[in-house]
Amino acid sequence: MKIAVTGATGFIGGAVATAAEARGWDVIRFARRPGRGLRYWDLAGLPPARIPQVDAVVHAAAHVADWGDGATFHRANVLGTRAVAEAFAGTRLVHLSSSSVYPWWEACVDRAEEDVAFRHLNAYGRSKALADVEARRHGNAVALRPHGVYGPGDRTLLPRLVGNIHGGRLVSVGHPGVKHQLTHLENLVEAVLAACQSTVRGAVNVADAEPVELGAILRQVLDVSGHSNVPIAYLPEPAAMAVAAVSETTSRLTGQTPRLTRYAVSQVGKERTYRLDRLRNELGIKPISTTVSDAGKWLKHGA
Repeated sequence: MKIAVTGATGFIGGAVATAAEARGWDVIRFARRPGRGLRYWDLAGLPPARIPQVDAVVHAAAHVADWGDGATFHRANVLGTRAVAEAFAGTRLVHLSSSSVYPWWEACVDRAEEDVAFRHLNAYGRSKALADVEARRHGNAVALRPHGVYGPGDRTLLPRLVGNIHGGRLVSVGHPGVKHQLTHLENLVEAVLAACQSTVRGAVNVADAEPVELGAILRQVLDVSGHSNVPIAYLPEPAAMAVAAVSETTSRLTGQTPRLTRYAVSQVGKERTYRLDRLRNELGIKPISTTVSDAGKWLKHGA
């Protein structure tokens, strides 16, 4: 099997490339920066002069942030996805989408692979939804939609949770019983590699085997990362939304990144659980359960 991977220096793209090589696959790694073992490709610019012949292309490159210039997100995520789809028009396309394409204003309760939402709280969510649509226009594409990806190399989800410790306590949104269906990196990588060899098309949710309660996961992360004495406080979602709106307004006036965004509140404060029938029955993946037992090592390594 020979595949190409965009965003091959990133958290997900790097893990996919490494796992594919461990299986004996031939992997071509594309990245926005030159480096050993990498092929340069800035997706916002011209494609490489020679497009390699591969069995599948995994599009993991993306601009990911809660806040930023809309044009930057559109260029990197929407036009970048279009560029990959056009460059590999006759090749199997595995697109790394996101659960953020679903409606932010309501809870996701065992949500199936519905179409993308028509309005969004930030440029990132909007660009991922449009990129999801772009990818699925390809003649042979699958868009994988994970929620809350974590695991070795994670520099966003768990580090951000621990980074919310202020005044000797961790502040979160909603309540301890809010259910989430996170996605261990191992589950996502297995889904990507299976999709490379599959003919499944359309959108596929990817997540851990079953939902977990937010409070329990936060407590485990704190315990294994050396913060067992830190209590957790919860800000009700409506109040958190109000605080985030003020933070965003202040940011627009000062040009600084807001400490809290409405997007972040929406992703944490409401239930986010997903139906995995297509993942299990069509891609043949048996996802592992959520585990953060080694989170202390990941956080220390990423610090």
